[in-house]
Formats: sequence, C-alpha cells, structure tokens
Amino acid sequence: MHLIPKRPTFLGELPRGEPGTAETLRLMRSLANQYKRDSSIREAALSLVAGLRPKDWAGEIRTIFEYVRDQIRYVRDVQGFETLQTPPVTMDLEAGDCDDKSMLLAALLGAIGHPTRFVAVGYQSPGAYSHVYVETRLGTRWVALDATMPHPVGWTPRHPVSRLVVHN
Repeated sequence: MHLIPKRPTFLGELPRGEPGTAETLRLMRSLANQYKRDSSIREAALSLVAGLRPKDWAGEIRTIFEYVRDQIRYVRDVQGFETLQTPPVTMDLEAGDCDDKSMLLAALLGAIGHPTRFVAVGYQSPGAYSHVYVETRLGTRWVALDATMPHPVGWTPRHPVSRLVVHN
C-alpha cells in the first residue's frame, strides 16, 4: 500500500456558507466531467458492468452505485480543510467523504453515458449545506444515489432545510 497518492488532491479553503457550497459543487462538477473521460475511470466502469445484459441501464446504475457505496470507505475530510480528491485518488485509496464518493460515482456513471447531477442538502438552517449525493436520470426521472448510507438506489436523505442542485 502506498501512503502518498500519485494523483492530485485539492486541499484548500473555500468561502463559508452558500458561496462555499456553490464553489465546491462547481469544482466537483469540473472534476467529475474531466475524469469521466479518463481511460482508467471508463475501464473501471466497463469492468463493473461487464456481466450485465446489454442496455440494462438500471442494472448499470445499481452495480456502479453499490460498488461506490460498499467498496469505498467513508472517511471525513482532513481536519480543518475541505478536501476534494479526484476520482482516481478515491479509487486508489478506497476511501473518501461524501463529495469524494459522489464525484467518483458521477464520473463512473458518466463514463458509460449516464447523466448525473449533484444535490447538496443541509439540515441546520436555510443556505447551510452539510451533505452531497448524486442523482442520475433513469428514463424520464431523476433517481437518488447516496453512496454514504447503507440504503438502496432511490433512497434520499429526509427533510433537508436546504437543497441545491448542480447538473454535470
């Protein structure tokens, strides 16, 4: 096991409150869109869905979601910093927080043609966000994919006070 990632990780300070959340989501969108075109991400996505029957879109979504939910350990950010790992770093480390797991999930799904968006939610007060998850379109509806919780495809965090959606 190597202790220093071979690929970049963003460590830095972002504005507080809604401006910081919006900036974090923009960075996440940029990284997910960049890495969905990465050959290692596409190869991983194709490997995960290799045993499914052709055009089993729901099966592809479920399989990739379950991989990120079950094989990538949830760990918190570096104390005092918002940390955004690139999707390959999250795969290499097999660990990340909600934004890392969400970017990996969005990149893997995007690499095989599934549209995604990020949903930030908060529970303290309007405009305060504390969690992010992915939604993907299946047919005509958006389906929630929260890979940090031991719940199935479609489960969403309940009763957020704030909700912000950013399309990839």
